[in-house]
Amino acid sequence: MGIFNGLLYQFRGLRLGLRTGKLFVWGAVRFVLALAVMALMTTLILTQHREIMELLWTKPESPWIVWLWMLVSWLISLLLVVVAAFLSYILSQIFFSVLIMDHMSRITERMVLGSVIEPAKTPPMARFVYLIKQEVPRAFIPILLSLLILFIGWLTPLGPALAVVSSAVAAVFVAWDNTDLTPARRFVPFRERWRWLMKNLFFHLGFGLPFLIPVLNILFISFAPVGATLYFIDRYDLPKKRPGDRASPRDTSNDGPSNPGQG
Repeated sequence: MGIFNGLLYQFRGLRLGLRTGKLFVWGAVRFVLALAVMALMTTLILTQHREIMELLWTKPESPWIVWLWMLVSWLISLLLVVVAAFLSYILSQIFFSVLIMDHMSRITERMVLGSVIEPAKTPPMARFVYLIKQEVPRAFIPILLSLLILFIGWLTPLGPALAVVSSAVAAVFVAWDNTDLTPARRFVPFRERWRWLMKNLFFHLGFGLPFLIPVLNILFISFAPVGATLYFIDRYDLPKKRPGDRASPRDTSNDGPSNPGQG
């Protein structure tokens, strides 16, 4: 059920994002920026393709071996595109996407709860620095784990199986990059948010599966903060909110990230 719920909230968020003016605009901005960064990084890296191939293997003169050289060249090109995707994701997240994601999450939370739950007022610059600091481990941990798994796969006969595992790990952590927006904004400690991720792995796997679809994954990633925020609110905020009450944080010390304050 966790995987199914993850898929359900992914599509709920996409539908709400496409139907809501503000969310659609910001999702479209993120979509365009992600494509632009991806195109730029891919172009820059692929321009070095010939030099990289020359370093690895000079093109043979024998026509009987050229086909193998061309196969290796194609695989290198594919690997370079993957590297470009990783680098563009990191750069876009750290420099602008995290701010757009947080803004989309705030819009969604305000739509559902009527207000945004957060600690005492924080200066904009301090909040910006904090968001960037939170994004660094969320961006680098999954990439390092995925590359480690792929590297082990290259050195062992378990390559095909580990490639699937690596994709699943990437899907889980990209999903967490979105579901972690709300608790991070409420200054929940990183250790507690990490425990919450470990307890909800199957949900995050389901939420992240659409991210593995080529081309369409950019669309899902662009509007993922909406569905992720809906999930967090449905599970940790609305059950605590009684009719007539103002939006208030739920005590989730036993089953999820706690909310240290309300703004």
